[in-house]
Amino acid sequence: MRGSRARALLAIGAVLLVDACTPGATTGPDLTPVPTATAAPAPTTSAAVTPTPTSSPGAISTAPPAVLPTGDPVDVVTGLRSPWSIVFVGTTALVSERDTGRVVELTGNGGTRVVGPVPGVKHGGEGGLLGLAVDGQHRLYAYSTGADGNRVQRFTLTGAPGSYGLGPSTTLIDRLPSGQIHDGGRLAFGPDGMLYVGVGETGQRSRAQDPSFLGGKILRITPDGGIPADNPFPGSPVYSYGHRNVEGIGWTADGRMVASELGQDTWDELNVIEAGKNYGWPLVEGTGGTARGFVDPVQTWPTDEASPSGLAVVDGTVFVANLRGTVLRAVPVADLGRSTPLYQGRYGRIRDVVRAPDGRLWILTDNTDGRGTPHPGDDRILAVQLAPAPAG
Repeated sequence: MRGSRARALLAIGAVLLVDACTPGATTGPDLTPVPTATAAPAPTTSAAVTPTPTSSPGAISTAPPAVLPTGDPVDVVTGLRSPWSIVFVGTTALVSERDTGRVVELTGNGGTRVVGPVPGVKHGGEGGLLGLAVDGQHRLYAYSTGADGNRVQRFTLTGAPGSYGLGPSTTLIDRLPSGQIHDGGRLAFGPDGMLYVGVGETGQRSRAQDPSFLGGKILRITPDGGIPADNPFPGSPVYSYGHRNVEGIGWTADGRMVASELGQDTWDELNVIEAGKNYGWPLVEGTGGTARGFVDPVQTWPTDEASPSGLAVVDGTVFVANLRGTVLRAVPVADLGRSTPLYQGRYGRIRDVVRAPDGRLWILTDNTDGRGTPHPGDDRILAVQLAPAPAG
């Protein structure tokens, strides 16, 4: 069915709140307003997918073995234009291009072809065609900026590997906040089969603390755009809030949800996400918020060394792509408070990372978006073999 189930649910009793202090930003559907920016409504239920840690969320006694790259990365494909996200339909890779609005299919031996442009994409600033996801029925989900804000759409794929096309679309949720900055955009299916959506606060800092505003949040919706009955706020797609700009989402083998988040001027973050929790922005950047009821990150990095984007959980390692830091970080699941830098400065800005069906780690660069220094052949996807990490 065409339309927006999540939008229809939100429209009941909702109003549009416009932040006049942020020119050029659009706002989306709102829920019941909250009277204070520092107090949050108590969740009535907790989503079963994310177990609550019993002690420190950053360390566990048992975890799958950690892995690290071995050997030198090799080019899979070159010549991409402002790429943002990689997903696989079976063994076929699809890549989103932010500025062109195109979904590109890798055809093997370094070749590419255009699956199609996502209709109505409006690129500007950090907006455009951003995250992709694929469900078990090989349907494609896309987060993009349109004329009325950011939206999540589901597309039927036509054709077969080597000839995929974009078929009919269904809008799952739209009129999400959009702006020149902090558009979020990451999509990921959880182990519960629900679709998680990272939505940036688009520069409307204080509203990240307002659960009725969908910016500065991680949302959780069904594959059809509905609101799960066990979401922490009744009738709302909001799963967690107090975020600045989440661009990476994944799950460890024990069910913990991890997310990478770009900070302002001081600290970027890796967080363990729990249903209904407040992660502090803009009242807290980095650690130091637990006494005020916020959830602290399990790891932070100086912003000039990080700007984390996509992440991938592979066995016992969380790989985090970094833009400004021009580095890939390997974070052991057994101790989320430490990390190993990889390929520092070697490939420029790293936008996304994903495990390919053949077991290799794929690394996506992003040097052609106007903020990087393109290398010959950029942008590219590199692949590298993985091996067990040395003990200790």
